[in-house]
Amino acid sequence: MKVHHLNCGTMDSPGAPTVCHVLLLETDAGLVLVDSGFGLLDCADPRRIGPSRRVIRPRFQVHETAAKQVEGLGFARSDVRHVVATHFDVDHVGGIADFPDAHIHVTAAEALGATNPPTRMEKLRFRPSQWAHGPHLVEHEPTGEKWRGFAAAKELDVIAPGIVLVSLPGHTRGHACVAVDAGHRWVLHCGDAFYYEGTLDGRSTVPWGLKWSEMLVAFDRKAVRDNHSRLAELYAHRDPNLLVVSAHDPRLLADAVSTSV
Repeated sequence: MKVHHLNCGTMDSPGAPTVCHVLLLETDAGLVLVDSGFGLLDCADPRRIGPSRRVIRPRFQVHETAAKQVEGLGFARSDVRHVVATHFDVDHVGGIADFPDAHIHVTAAEALGATNPPTRMEKLRFRPSQWAHGPHLVEHEPTGEKWRGFAAAKELDVIAPGIVLVSLPGHTRGHACVAVDAGHRWVLHCGDAFYYEGTLDGRSTVPWGLKWSEMLVAFDRKAVRDNHSRLAELYAHRDPNLLVVSAHDPRLLADAVSTSV
């Protein structure tokens, strides 16, 4: 399948600029988004995403929304049949309302934490306004399969072959990575399992503000640190057939764009 790497939301985050790295997949079953970034409704009314906007400071540029970029590539919004969400934070699902007929795929644990939050932290974290349009949620239990050493994974063949949901909780209750077979390589979209490349390579610097905010919002800080170690081990192999990206590192996004075919 063809993979487009999009920035669907520039943010002036504490310590460094960040992006909302979204994948747009061209499949035989239509278009698929991995995350959606901020949407048109967010741009029209920034209060929709809540108080966190004062910390992450999105620029809310309409041309960056997935809806506008899909149209800019010559497609209709209705061509987007599915959205696979790494998790339900505001900067990852703000755009789903722009694709009201799309099925929204998520882990069952994340659906629970966001739509029926068991904890006070989760009640404060998630914004029901972003799914007030009543999207069709498809919940998945990524268990029983392995993918590159990750024990809990599930191929989303209900969408198309070559899309794998990899459970990696920690940032949120049901956070997941999404692996995509782009033909010449796999792309592992890690969502917020790490923010900046320096977390994995041990050489480049991770801005202190991002380190602080990552741990501040973590559902399970130990799991986040364990995930860092697992992903760093995978990253160290430098497999030419695997591209590892996060949702927010602008350099990883630029590298992905420059090496995509």
